Amino acid sequence: MRQVLEAVGGSFVRTKARRLSRRFLQLARNGRQSQFEVLRRLLRLNSGSRFQAAYGLSGRTSVEAFRRQTPITNYDAIASYVDALKSGDASALCGSRNPLRMFALSSGTTGDTKYIPITRRFIEDYRRGWTVWGINVFDDHPGLNRLRILQLASDHDRFRTAGGVPCGNISGLVQTMQSRFLRFKYTLPAALLQITDPAAKSYALLRIAIADPQVGLIVTANPSTLVHLAREMDQFQESLLRDIHDGTLSVGDAVHPVIRQKLSHHVRRPDPVRAQQLSRTAARCGRLLPRDVWPSLSVLGVWTGGSARAYLPAVYEAYGNVAIRDHGLSASEGRMTIPFADSSSSGVLDVGAHFFEFIPETEIDEPQPQTLLAHELEVGENYYILLTTASGLYRYDIRDVVCCTGYVGTTPTLEFLHKGAHIANVTGEKVTESQVVAAVRAATYRLSLSLSYYTVAPVWGEPPLYRILLESREVPGLGDAARLASLVDIELQQLNCEYADKRRTGRLGRLTATMLPNGAWMAMIRRRQSQPGGSLEQYKHPCLKPDLDYAQELVRASRAALKVA
Repeated sequence: MRQVLEAVGGSFVRTKARRLSRRFLQLARNGRQSQFEVLRRLLRLNSGSRFQAAYGLSGRTSVEAFRRQTPITNYDAIASYVDALKSGDASALCGSRNPLRMFALSSGTTGDTKYIPITRRFIEDYRRGWTVWGINVFDDHPGLNRLRILQLASDHDRFRTAGGVPCGNISGLVQTMQSRFLRFKYTLPAALLQITDPAAKSYALLRIAIADPQVGLIVTANPSTLVHLAREMDQFQESLLRDIHDGTLSVGDAVHPVIRQKLSHHVRRPDPVRAQQLSRTAARCGRLLPRDVWPSLSVLGVWTGGSARAYLPAVYEAYGNVAIRDHGLSASEGRMTIPFADSSSSGVLDVGAHFFEFIPETEIDEPQPQTLLAHELEVGENYYILLTTASGLYRYDIRDVVCCTGYVGTTPTLEFLHKGAHIANVTGEKVTESQVVAAVRAATYRLSLSLSYYTVAPVWGEPPLYRILLESREVPGLGDAARLASLVDIELQQLNCEYADKRRTGRLGRLTATMLPNGAWMAMIRRRQSQPGGSLEQYKHPCLKPDLDYAQELVRASRAALKVA
């Protein structure tokens, strides 16, 4: 019966999804006009809000007037409106026809937790973007139609505001809205989202997932999450295989009894055949890795741009020769691009969802920087993105730096480079995260090394310098760590002329390596995940931290975290 439902429902769902994909490409071919229509729709949708009233906006405001009357904003600029939303004042940012569904929690890179409003219309646009992405992946890899999806998500209702609005992760809300047919395709049950302990959630996820040999597609945000899961799969293989064999779930008291009861349907059936099969695989290969656990795995949907690129060698090592489809530049604030090809982080701007403006990278520090519309970008140039969305964000600077890689009609294709916040500038060198990732990638290739995690950070001194922070197990010895640091330093000089000048004139010292105790990164990640806005699949490991005190504080904090663990 299940196979019949999947076949019938699948045909209907795929037909509808292909229609949405064709519509998206039609909008992209005339992106200029599409963007004008989107702005009018958004202004009408949220008309009557206090924000629009404050700046004299309405559904009849022209594009020129909107850009003239509305300042460029960030989270601090709208914090008072968000606080009003949290207290139940829906008119602060949203119109009466655009009800608030939740707040997406964003831990960001610094500062307090951000509460990003998510409205009904925003969710519709967000789901449509995922549908367009998904149908193209399935049409390009038709074998996925008979396989299952392993998607990592987090609870959208972790707690509620004083006004009763759920707070959590948008991925969880989307999962709760899936049709019955789509739920058949997913390996993980919705109850898994409600596990609050990061270690227990990760273990339960693996316990359920590796019992399913039919996983063909894995979707998560960060490839570092995949590296982490592969490591834990091997680390806990004995316990995981025993649980599969016995039909148990060994998470102690870390999972609430109500949630455990919901999960029991997925773990209570003993499966000694699967357990023995995996045990033989681990014995033959020497390790238990995803590439062997899921022999039908063919596609990974993860970010591949910016710092995420640094983790791809480790991903291929653990998951095998699979296709990787970047799922586009997206954040709690909105989906920005939709990639249409494997092995590329470049995607088509989602001109049907939000209104976009762009600031040339060279003008970001100007008091009144020039802003461009989407059809005005130049191929090969870098820009900061401004978003106006259905959730009441107006000309919102998300601090993402992208490069225009081409056009589909009058709609640009964009590749994510780095967060604007991830620029270190001690003596005028302006080192970017994308430069660090490229330098480390080149250095590790020359040394035949594969790093799971690392961070480069400046350190003050006479002269100041940069350090690459590594776990001891990632490099064979101190000599290799020193050679790696030397090569990264050389590569950075080739990538950044200002860094090279500062090194040549002695204003910057040579980049060095600092070794962290084994397990330090995971201890720090666990601590980060336990904070509001933190989650397993959305953890963003920084490859560059501009803070001059970061290296010293990390060494001290990691040692303390390991002692507690």
